[in-house]
Amino acid sequence: MSNLQDWPEPIVRVQSLSEGGQHTIPDRYIKPPHDRPSLATSNHIDSDASIPIIDLTGLFGDDEALHVKIQDEISSACRQWGFFQVLNHGVRPELMDRAREVWREFFHLPVEMKQAYANSPKTYEGYGSRLGVQKGAILDWSDYYFLHYLPLSLKDHGKWPASPADCREVIDEYGREVVKLCGRVMKVLSTKLGLREDHLQNAFGGDDIGACLRVNFYPKCPQPDLTLGLSSHSDPGGLTMLLPDHQVAGLQVRRNGGWITVKPARHAFIVNIGDQIQVLSNANYKSVEHRVIVNSAHERVSLAFFYNPKSDIPIEPVKELVTPDSPALYPPMTFDEYRLFIRTRGPQGKSQVESLKSPRCCNS
Repeated sequence: MSNLQDWPEPIVRVQSLSEGGQHTIPDRYIKPPHDRPSLATSNHIDSDASIPIIDLTGLFGDDEALHVKIQDEISSACRQWGFFQVLNHGVRPELMDRAREVWREFFHLPVEMKQAYANSPKTYEGYGSRLGVQKGAILDWSDYYFLHYLPLSLKDHGKWPASPADCREVIDEYGREVVKLCGRVMKVLSTKLGLREDHLQNAFGGDDIGACLRVNFYPKCPQPDLTLGLSSHSDPGGLTMLLPDHQVAGLQVRRNGGWITVKPARHAFIVNIGDQIQVLSNANYKSVEHRVIVNSAHERVSLAFFYNPKSDIPIEPVKELVTPDSPALYPPMTFDEYRLFIRTRGPQGKSQVESLKSPRCCNS
């Protein structure tokens, strides 16, 4: 991993560029014409289209019919969209609001306080401003903070911000609640594949899984039509639970060749399937390309919580889902191996997971 010890060029904080008062953005952030959001408007789907919104009330209650209905809605969303929003999910609204605001406060601390947590590409943990280590790469208009929550061997409060004063306490409670929610969703995903409800969880490592948080800060941008807050990609991990900015939309999801801008429901999480669940489900569930647009009037803060397999377990299609008519689409690969593959290249649409497909299945 010697090539991941340090960044290939000096790091520039996007927030400092935004607050510098310039009317243009540096060339390093200007996307090729085909990737710019301004051109995507011509092939946008109906602006009223939206990802499914699912009310989880009753998911584990006594009403069996309601239970089945909610499970079916989740399964359909995972097969047809790869994205959905969940309401009444069991995480307190007050905790969600405080988690978002504590990070907004962090990003508005003096730069020298934030620099104390500057990260490197070796682990990405800490305060960062780029993904991928390709020299000369076109960069995204965002800063972020990345930290580990599980396994406990990687969880280090010393690498979490000490300011604001309640930051570490809030992150801890928030992480506990979101891990529980992810576990509930995993049971549904497993059951609706015709497997035991704990099958996917066990394939992830049982209780010994990985979980991490990336907080995204998207500063105001003087030329939002030329850049992206986060380039198009599918999430490399298992399941992502996103707490979006409740006032400013920005997440876009790929759908039928166009882009849908997600309209966040109040106190909802946005859930999406990652590449590891696509592999385990043998592509019954799909990870889907998404990206983030920015704007000139408002900053945005979002919290992406990643629920991942144990890093050294080979992930491959579940044997019960592999038949002569549905051969295994992917070879075994550990999440550590896949993550290194991703981190070297940076966000690249769906090309990462698609490039793993077994030649046998694709040439038959």
